[in-house]
Amino acid sequence: MTNNKLPEMDTVWQQTLNWLPDEPCKAQFQQLYEEILEGNRQLNLTRITTPEEFWEKHLWDSLRGVVPRLTSLTTPSQQVIDIGTGAGFPGLPVAIAFPHTQVTLLDSTRKKINFLSDLIPRLGIKNVTTVVGRAEAIAQQQQHRQQYDIALVRAVGKTSVCAEYALPLLKTGGLAILYRGHWTDEETNALLPVLKQIGGVIESIEQFTTPLSNSIRHCLYLRVK
Repeated sequence: MTNNKLPEMDTVWQQTLNWLPDEPCKAQFQQLYEEILEGNRQLNLTRITTPEEFWEKHLWDSLRGVVPRLTSLTTPSQQVIDIGTGAGFPGLPVAIAFPHTQVTLLDSTRKKINFLSDLIPRLGIKNVTTVVGRAEAIAQQQQHRQQYDIALVRAVGKTSVCAEYALPLLKTGGLAILYRGHWTDEETNALLPVLKQIGGVIESIEQFTTPLSNSIRHCLYLRVK
């Protein structure tokens, strides 16, 4: 699949994240891309299919919110859950980039989870499990409630709802990372009373620009008290 070769972006990785994927990691990213293109024929997985777009919007964007946090940790074996993973983003890039983490991919669409369950062994990834279900339902189950160090939510939806999904799954001191496009002070003010109710605080809100299309993105970091 020579025409589907992901771009070499070592300089951009280094400059934007102070991080570089090693060769095995790059090979898995490439295979992930090809498998998603193949899966797209049967399932509507993603509209993002050109190599540059896939690199920026599925790989770089998935890792931008996570790399600075995971590379600075002294305890690498973090339990991570990706809520509403869809085609596996951001969870799969995180699992590939950080093989010492344990990543759970959660989605309510069985077809997507079936696709991911088939895909994971083909990618040779050992640190990923899949769960079919809704976040609010599995948060009532003992094996998931307050079991995770990090929850990732890149799915669209109201931020307050994303927070309500994520926080019950996190241990005390756990971190929810919410991926958003634009963000306003009004949205922050609307989120604060919800967080107060469910026992979370806004640790930080980071604005950044994507490296190829210069799109504005935000990551919200919510900490469980």
